[in-house]
Order: sequence, then C-alpha cells, then structure tokens
Amino acid sequence: MKRLILLFTASVLLSACASQTPSHIALNPQVPEVQKQTNSHQALAIETIDTRSANFIVRFNNGDDAAKLVSPSEAPRKQIDSVFRAGFTQAGYQIDPSSVKHMQIQLEQLLTDVTESIFGFEAKSNIIINVIVKNSSQELTKRYSARGTLSGPFSADFATLELEMNKLLGQLSGDILNDPELNQFIQQ
Repeated sequence: MKRLILLFTASVLLSACASQTPSHIALNPQVPEVQKQTNSHQALAIETIDTRSANFIVRFNNGDDAAKLVSPSEAPRKQIDSVFRAGFTQAGYQIDPSSVKHMQIQLEQLLTDVTESIFGFEAKSNIIINVIVKNSSQELTKRYSARGTLSGPFSADFATLELEMNKLLGQLSGDILNDPELNQFIQQ
C-alpha cells in the first residue's frame, strides 16, 4: 500500500513539473561579423536605451482570451549595448564615454506575436532600432528594422522562438555595424 501511495505521489509531482512552461525567453544576441571601418581608433561614446512601452518580448494571442505575455530573462538593453560596444570596437573605434562623437542606440520594438491554431502556429517578429549619432556640429538619425515569420506544426516552443529572435538581432546589428553611411558620418 505504501508503495502504491508513493508511486501515485511521484507521478502527480512529475506530471505537474512536465506541464510547467518556461516563464521567460533567454535572448543571447551575438556580435556579428564586423568589417574593419577605421584604423585611427577614433573615440566614440555609446549609450543604449530601451524606449519600448512594455517589457514583454513574446505575446501568445489566444483569440478572445487574454494574451500570454513572456518577458526576457535579462534586460535586452544591456545585451544590445554589449553587442554594439564589442562590434564597434572590432570595427576599429575606441569606446570612450567622454568623446565628442556620441551614439545613442534606441531599442524601439522587440516583439514576437504568436498565433496558435489546431494545425500549428505562426510567429511574426519585429525589431526596430533607432540610431542617433552626434558630432560637434551635425546629427544623423537612422531607423533600422528586421522582420521575420516562422511557422510550424503543433505549438511554438520557446527554443525555436529564441533562435529566431537571436537570428534577427544578429542580422540587424550586423546591418547597423557595417552601414557605410553611419560609419562615414562617425569618421567625419
């Protein structure tokens, strides 16, 4: 009898653990391949801010029911700041907070909308980053965006969504770091 109760208790606990879905998405953007832009080690101050109106990065739409919102496990602003600091250093710039040349990276949107149905799911991702560069006399503002659509059978799993978002973040940061117009303006 004890064995039966123990077995029953263990199966209930294991089934409760198995039904738990993750509560956070773990982004891990990597520094993309960066082309050398300057050999003069020009000083550049970088500031990254998050201008999004909400903290979640994935929204599971459930028809008329309330959407399930999923937040990142770490602040995207910090991760994006780290990617751009490393990327501009690889491009040949010297990161210096006291530089006259100042770059502000604004994370405007980082969101994946997931719609699930009986036959599968569709996830639409949208990332928008504004870059504002100022030197002693001029200012350049550019807006960069990346979009992606992912679909599959069954329901969306967090690992697939993480891979898609990290891929888009890598693509977008590569576009920014290797942008000839942006780099030419920084070097003026």
